Parts: sequence; C-alpha cells; structure tokens
Amino acid sequence: MLDQTKPEALLSSLLGRAEAAGIRHGFFTRNGGVSQGIYGSLNVGFGSTDERESVTENRRRVAIAMGVAPDALVTVFQVHSPDVVRVTAPFAHESRPRADAMVTDRPGLALGVQTADCGPVLFADPQARVIGAAHAGWKGALSGILENTVAAMEELGAQRANILAALGPAIGRDSYEVGSEFVERFKAADAANARFFRPSGRDGHALFDLCGYILVRLAAAGVTADHVARCTYAEEDAFYSYRRATHRGEADYGRQISAIVLEDR
Repeated sequence: MLDQTKPEALLSSLLGRAEAAGIRHGFFTRNGGVSQGIYGSLNVGFGSTDERESVTENRRRVAIAMGVAPDALVTVFQVHSPDVVRVTAPFAHESRPRADAMVTDRPGLALGVQTADCGPVLFADPQARVIGAAHAGWKGALSGILENTVAAMEELGAQRANILAALGPAIGRDSYEVGSEFVERFKAADAANARFFRPSGRDGHALFDLCGYILVRLAAAGVTADHVARCTYAEEDAFYSYRRATHRGEADYGRQISAIVLEDR
C-alpha cells in the first residue's frame, strides 16, 4: 500500500553507484501529493492550471524527499530546446531561465526536470562530483540537449568516461504514434534513425521509440547509461501523460518531476 502523504520515487541502479559520492536522485511518480481531479496527486507543474497552493505543497514534499529546502529544488522554464544552464544558486520561479537542462557542482541544489511523456535524464560524475538533469523530448534530443549537457558538465570538471546517466519513465514506443513528416525529419537528420520507427498499422503513420533514441544518443556521447523502463502513457496510476490527456480531450494534465542532488560532505 502506497503512503499517499509521501512522494514515491523510482531509482536507477546505475545512478545508485553515485550514492557513495553523496549524490542522490529520484524519478518521482504522480503519487504522494495533494492535487485533486485530473491533477491527482503530485502535480509539480506551475504551468498547469492546478491550484498554485497545491503545486507549491507538492514541490515542498519533493524537496523534503530530496533533503533540500523548498527553494533549493530548482527547475527551469522548459521550451524543448538544446540549451543548458549552469546553476550556482537557487533562482525564483518567476525569473527561471528558459532552457531544458541544468548542471552544477554546488552541493545542496536539487536539479529537477518536469515531464509528462518526454524523457527525464539525470547525470552524475561521482569522481568530479558534478551533476546534471535534462528534459529530453523529441525536439531536444534531436537538436542535441543530451550532448550539450555532457559538454556543460565537462566544463565543470567532469569526464564523460566517468559520467553515469539514467533515463527515467517516458512514453513507450507502443504508445507513441507519429506521422510521416515526423519520420522524415529524423531520417533527414540521419538515415540510421529509421531504426527507431516501425509501422503502426495506420497508413502513413509509425510508432516512435523515443527511449531507444535517447539511449543511443547517450551511448554515442560516451557516457554509461541505463533506463528506468516505465511507460508514462500506459501507466495511468503512476504517471501523468500529455498524449493520454490529449487523446481523452482533457483540458489539462499534470507534470511529474525527476531530480538529482549533490549532498554536502
């Protein structure tokens, strides 16, 4: 039985290797919050039309779970870009930068990315004690958000051979149908990308393996990666899903969060 008063976090066994270096992480599900209705229950998205007080309380609960003060749970204004920011101190929600990934070498900051089908990717170099978090939707992944995050970590002293990366829950291939224009965009970028698509059964449509694509990009970037293989679309009790909400004609949707923190030593 889940404790509905506490956030539920999934863990990567690979990133678990970084705990000895004082690096903690969690891929939080939608459970353990106070939001109601279509937002039930751990909606952390101020961009939704959920009650602001509920979102604030949900984020406070996540911060406590990560062992940081509420204002030290840092998120950016995500815009599906390849842009990465270096975080040195908490910033106000109203002044958060427009970007899709963050890196830091400062203890006590929990870097969080919000998703509702896109891929949350958490990074850690246990030797250099540098961490990162990226929001990897198809646009960001295609335009280089993963590689840019690794490069930004290197600027802080990380070495890509030592970087561990974990892809959290995201939409699975069997739930991600796309049109022919989408397929052609990926094939135009690299003909080898055809392997990430298979026919869906509808004329002119295909099923896209976003998670497989992200994992291949991470491997090509020279980092060691794994996947917490859960589908946000199929598992309604555990995750929010933009695509599921759209298919149902719902007015809005919640956002889950994935976070990583460098602890003081």
